[in-house]
Amino acid sequence: MPEPSFRRGSREVSGKAAPPLGPPWPAVIKDPCALRAPVRGEHLCALVLLPAFLHSRAMASAGALPALPLLLALLGALRPGPGDAQTAVFPTEAILPRGDSVLLNCSSSCNETATLGLETPLTKIERDIGHNWKMFELSDVQEDSRPLCFSNCGEKQTSASISITVFWFPERVELTPLPPWQPVGEDLTLQCLAWGGAPRAQLTLVLLRGEEELSRQPAVGEPAEVTATVLAGRGDYGANFTCRAELDLRPRGLELFQNTSAPQQLRTFDLPTTSPQLTSPRILEVGTVQRVVCSMDGLFPALEAQVHLALGDQRLNTTVTYNKDSLSATALVEGTAEQEGDQPLVCAVLLGNQSRQSRRTLTVYSFPAPNLTLTEQEVSEGTQVLVVCEAYAGNVVRLSGVPPGLRAPRAQSLLNATAEDNGLQLSCSAALTVAGQVLYKNQTQELHVLYGPRLDKKDCLGNWTWPEGTQQELECRAWGNPVPQLTCRRETDGALLPIGPLRPVKEHEGTYVCWAVSSRGKVTRKVFLKVLGSRNSTNMIVIILVMVVAILSTVVTATYLYNRQRKIKIYKLQKAQEEASMKLNTQATPP
Repeated sequence: MPEPSFRRGSREVSGKAAPPLGPPWPAVIKDPCALRAPVRGEHLCALVLLPAFLHSRAMASAGALPALPLLLALLGALRPGPGDAQTAVFPTEAILPRGDSVLLNCSSSCNETATLGLETPLTKIERDIGHNWKMFELSDVQEDSRPLCFSNCGEKQTSASISITVFWFPERVELTPLPPWQPVGEDLTLQCLAWGGAPRAQLTLVLLRGEEELSRQPAVGEPAEVTATVLAGRGDYGANFTCRAELDLRPRGLELFQNTSAPQQLRTFDLPTTSPQLTSPRILEVGTVQRVVCSMDGLFPALEAQVHLALGDQRLNTTVTYNKDSLSATALVEGTAEQEGDQPLVCAVLLGNQSRQSRRTLTVYSFPAPNLTLTEQEVSEGTQVLVVCEAYAGNVVRLSGVPPGLRAPRAQSLLNATAEDNGLQLSCSAALTVAGQVLYKNQTQELHVLYGPRLDKKDCLGNWTWPEGTQQELECRAWGNPVPQLTCRRETDGALLPIGPLRPVKEHEGTYVCWAVSSRGKVTRKVFLKVLGSRNSTNMIVIILVMVVAILSTVVTATYLYNRQRKIKIYKLQKAQEEASMKLNTQATPP
């Protein structure tokens, strides 16, 4: 602990004990002439001091000796008789540092030779002597005392006392240790202790915050104790508190001496009673990373706060951002197979000697995607394909195209591939319930069916009648996988029939042969295009009506064919499923 400091007036010296105050410290002596004796007091001052004066002058100069008889004669004329003799002491009051020395002069106004002495428990030495006076030195004065100077003049004894006051600084001045942290809004009790110091009547203890006086009280008891209570606030953060002992000897003709304890710095804090706000996902999949955020407002000082984020026994690497009176801590948490299950996620904010905590449960789970397999992914039209959807234990799967059945981790279906199934998206979906949430994962595959080529009437009408010069769209499409190449040429001259827009319709009339070719074969079909010239414009309305009737007939025919094909496909699919089911049952039945 740093040494306290002593201050004498405006000057400070370091140390615990009182410093030496000069060689030797002079006692403060009151004017002896202020003391008046009851008898012939107006001459007492001269009678007391004159022997000492004469002695000093005689010792100082031998040339002064011839004047001594005259002075003694004067003294004899002034001295009273034995009945009026008095004892005097100089000085009558003295104040000195503890352990110092003081000179006393005892004298008698007796007109005869008086016997002089000094009664005191202190160590004394006769320093000098003269007619009816003696000079004593009192050394190593440790405490207040009242030595008694006496004289015997004839049969009469008189005495006089001196008041000696010893002063010394407190050996130690301490401010009891402050708490490491002090909550804002709570009372803080300060205590100052001082050991020793005198005179106590002039000793005062002062508690300070910086230079502000909080309490000033006289020193009482041993050790002297002074307390003060202050309400801690945010403004007290970093404030220095000290205790100062003041020994005020100015009324005794000396100075104001100060002894100050080592300063102690207070740290205040304010931590709300509310819990931190913890933002995190409720579930975390193994192998994925999610962000966790913990924040709190109303902190002081926010920079002193610490944040602890942990998942189970694993402390998370946290990045903290501080604002004026708030903080936000961010961490990335990764799900591992070892942590699978419910794990406590904890955020603790620590400030001062207090903490606030928030806790959530994070469920770590594993959910692999389901398996979707086909016996063949590319098949020819009419081939049966077994589709199997399988997931891990605990998952529930569902296969597209299969009605919902038992909640199991496996489902399958037998499919008779048709041209319409080309490009069919088969989907396998798995479901898993985690912490009350239903999660889904899907796996899809595309079925490729090889068929064709086809050149049907519904895709290539094959009989068109259009007025010359009109804008028309010639639609003729061949189907198949792989996609066939379609070519149409006129029988008479081999001219190509443009497929798509005809702008305008001109000399395109004729019978055309169209053929579609792919790696799976070739199909042909004849189509007819009739172009009506301007001479037939009078029959335009009739022709248009005929065309409308033809289109409506085509639409009705196409709708009928589509519905028929759909019914056949559904029948084949149901038949194939029944056969597969019977086959599986036969295999499962023991012989």
